[in-house]
Amino acid sequence: MKKQFKWQFALLALITALTLSACSTGGQSAKYPDKAVAVVAPSGAGGGWDKTARSITKILTETKLVSSSLIVENKPGGGGVVFLGEYVSKDANDMHKLFVNSPPILINNWKSEGKSPYGFRDVQPLAQLTTDFGAIVVSADSKYNDINEVIADIKADPTKVTVAGGSAPGSMDHLIAVLPAYKAGVDPKTVKYVSYDGGGEAMTALLGNNADVIATDASSVGEFLEAGKIKVLAITANERLGGILKDVPTLKEKGIDADFTIWRGVFGPKKLSADQLKYWDDTFKALNDKEEWKKELEANGWLPEYKNSADFTKFLEEQEVTIKQLLTALGMANA
Repeated sequence: MKKQFKWQFALLALITALTLSACSTGGQSAKYPDKAVAVVAPSGAGGGWDKTARSITKILTETKLVSSSLIVENKPGGGGVVFLGEYVSKDANDMHKLFVNSPPILINNWKSEGKSPYGFRDVQPLAQLTTDFGAIVVSADSKYNDINEVIADIKADPTKVTVAGGSAPGSMDHLIAVLPAYKAGVDPKTVKYVSYDGGGEAMTALLGNNADVIATDASSVGEFLEAGKIKVLAITANERLGGILKDVPTLKEKGIDADFTIWRGVFGPKKLSADQLKYWDDTFKALNDKEEWKKELEANGWLPEYKNSADFTKFLEEQEVTIKQLLTALGMANA
């Protein structure tokens, strides 16, 4: 009887050991995430990335879709280039650090000036969650009331019109800023563009009379428009938006054949295991379906557009082609 008991005990111990070993294969804990998760906005406070990161962490926490604590970190510098370089080189093994991004992860990888050696293939796309559009904005007391008035002045003397944005030359805000003029026959290289580190700083520059016009995210202008501090001359959508921007014309309405879509999504480290990737796939799908998230989108003026990891990756491959073509047309592509 004792021998049989010892044999059964030994077998149970072996099964337990094998189970524990399987759970920890590849360094993954049985429970993931098993500590605080950081969601990084690669910009200063107040811009689209910052708002997106804070909204994601807020709703994931409120709905208890993620049991670990969630924190937002701001890592400004070079329109996201500085952060991405550090993330790929130093945080490659940190499975508890995610980040939000948008078209700059493609643009920065292909533009010639300030080029990033890293792109979306060096990280793991997790989910696209929203879509947004660019907005051409002036202060409330500006002489401009129409986007074509701005273009006319740029044509007459580009040095007299300061156009600003919250990203580096050749990056998203710059493309949005120069695209209308480019489509109207202006050499985009002549447009006087000043870059700031984030949409919040660009807006501050506009309100402080340090810029005549800014290009920014449509979703970030609502509170300033409502307060009577700005005028929005045009948006880069194909159709008018609702809410507070319902009276703002599209570029196409103003005779300018141009549009630009700003998606926002979440990325993680390339080394995420299959189980960890599935965890985030399931989590972000559940987030997209939550009523709390839908209300958050509406409150921020964002349009929902969800893609899971696989579909998001395919979309990025397709948009990369478009971005490269646009930068080439503007003379800003890396050779």
